[in-house]
Amino acid sequence: MDSSAQDGRAFETADPVSAPARKERGRADLRRTAERHLSEPAEGITTRHAFSFAGHYDPKNTSFGALLACNEETLAPGAGYDAHRHSETEIVTWVVSGALAHRDDAGHAGVVRPGMVQVQSTGTGVTHTERNLGGAAAPVTFLQMWLQPDEFGAPPTVGLRSVPEGDGLTLLASGRAGDDALRLRRSDAALWLVRAPAWAALPVLPAAPFRYVHVVSGSLGYRTVPGPQGGGRSAAAGDSVRITGDAFADPTAGDTGVELLLWEMHTPVQYG
Repeated sequence: MDSSAQDGRAFETADPVSAPARKERGRADLRRTAERHLSEPAEGITTRHAFSFAGHYDPKNTSFGALLACNEETLAPGAGYDAHRHSETEIVTWVVSGALAHRDDAGHAGVVRPGMVQVQSTGTGVTHTERNLGGAAAPVTFLQMWLQPDEFGAPPTVGLRSVPEGDGLTLLASGRAGDDALRLRRSDAALWLVRAPAWAALPVLPAAPFRYVHVVSGSLGYRTVPGPQGGGRSAAAGDSVRITGDAFADPTAGDTGVELLLWEMHTPVQYG
């Protein structure tokens, strides 16, 4: 018997309407900090890039959701980024250790320290510097994230806020009207801080089509998808997880607790 003819008849008589639709499961894509592209853009500066950035280009890794960059930065004492320009980008900074001095040509100046979050909406354009605070004897380590806005043509602004200590879920920045947080110029995105003590289950996390987790300190375990079919994974400081759909189930802090940043994003990067 000609098996190809039999397969053809079966295909022709199948009823595509009655066949159950296959539900596409979400994914929890774990990326280790050592997998990030490492660059040294200037003396005393080391950066690990989560996405394509500057001279490093990977066409399969240019963004996730509305997130364009997530850089782990370390500036040695006396080091920093000299004046450079940005426009139409949301730049969010979270300092892990040390102190970061920021100044721009729109008249904004400040120092970002651990436990503080800064949002710079670059809008129509701004030139700024970022340096390890003068006189510091230790490096400053910080996470800097770039988000595509959906509001354009506004003047640049900077917001800086201290974050209360303690465990739980804290909203740091949001584009939703009425949220008590630093404002993002993207209406369907929000950044959350999550802290949990050793071995504790994380609080219920906001749902979204795109979620990006970056482990700042400590560690956590989770299941790739809900239920017994979900494989167990663990993430340590510097690791990230790119989450779609219902993936990333039962997250639990590790033996020293965990601090992580969570991006909640409802649409991806859009051009044109």
